[in-house]
Amino acid sequence: MRTTPFHPRLSELNDQGLYTHWQGTLSPLRYSHAPKHEYFAVRNSVGVFDTSPLYKYVVTGPDAERLLARALTRDVTTCRPGQAHYTCWCDGDGYVMHDGVVFRHSANEFLLTAARPALSWFEELGSGMRVELEDVTEGYGMLAVQGPRSREVLSSLMPEAETLGYFDHVPVKVADTAITLSRTGYTGDLGFELTVPEDSAVDVLDAVLEAGRGHGIRPFGEEALMTLRIEAGLPLIDVEWHDARLALSDADKVTPKELGFGWMLRGVRDGSRRFVGSEAIRKELTDGTSRWLTTGIVVDWADWDRLYREADLFPPKSEHPPPYESMILDDHGVEVGYCTSFVYSPVLQRHVGIARVRPDLAVEGTRLRLEIAINHHNTTVRVTTTKMPFFDPARKKG
Repeated sequence: MRTTPFHPRLSELNDQGLYTHWQGTLSPLRYSHAPKHEYFAVRNSVGVFDTSPLYKYVVTGPDAERLLARALTRDVTTCRPGQAHYTCWCDGDGYVMHDGVVFRHSANEFLLTAARPALSWFEELGSGMRVELEDVTEGYGMLAVQGPRSREVLSSLMPEAETLGYFDHVPVKVADTAITLSRTGYTGDLGFELTVPEDSAVDVLDAVLEAGRGHGIRPFGEEALMTLRIEAGLPLIDVEWHDARLALSDADKVTPKELGFGWMLRGVRDGSRRFVGSEAIRKELTDGTSRWLTTGIVVDWADWDRLYREADLFPPKSEHPPPYESMILDDHGVEVGYCTSFVYSPVLQRHVGIARVRPDLAVEGTRLRLEIAINHHNTTVRVTTTKMPFFDPARKKG
């Protein structure tokens, strides 16, 4: 089992020793007995998360932009040097395979991150092009510094953090090390990510922790991250969707439109932009054949409390998302969708979820019912569709 470049220091701060694995690399579930403490560190102050297991591919050469424009769902030609795009890529039938962030460093140089291995697919797609792809995953660590005080902490080390725009990136120097600072993250809050050479990772981490000492900085693990990303309405591979190449049936596949990525599809409907899967997606858009649309749902708290109190139970408010889908029904008991992620939001003090429903029911304010189990019996609780993100502070982009 691999460890990340930051592991030597972060493991010293982990008093639980609880890890999962992220594509064969140790990833902490939590650092302390209470992941909620880690969650509130991010929402109220500043936390750090080790994102090093992300795959990292450097794409260079005269045809680098051409390859990525052919591969990525979002139009990479609109991404200027010093900017980053969140994007995804699809198979030939228009179903989503992976998502990631592409960082543009110059006209012919990009860095692409992915949660799952994708190098061979890009290499095959770029065959015959003047482009080089290099897997630099092991050569760099990535550290997410997230929360309302993240800018203040990092500005004391690198003045560039004070004025860096949302989804912009810039070369900086910390602890005598050249790194890349980006205004990105997976928490839906003000935040940054640092891409650091592997051999200097601990030095840079130590500098960040020291700068954050007076701000209550602390590391957070995957359990806290799950609550944070659901509040932010951010999808997760193998939860909101499955890699189309590995799915056993079309029921486990999803298109960008169905996943809530319709905003990435500029130029697809009129055929002015083409990429892998674009023709299938164009047909879906013009014919209106989307099976589902993604929406947020908010639970009627009074109905939730009533159901549990009538069963002589205290109404639970758990920040641990259940590891399964729950059916969504209409008032007639007909299944009309399913909830992929569900959690009690401590900052909103409401139960919220990411759901996929029939397109005609995705309009904000639609009242539906979510299936839950109480005392070993299935019942339903009232929910209302709503826009995402649920938590969207002005500081995130400001």
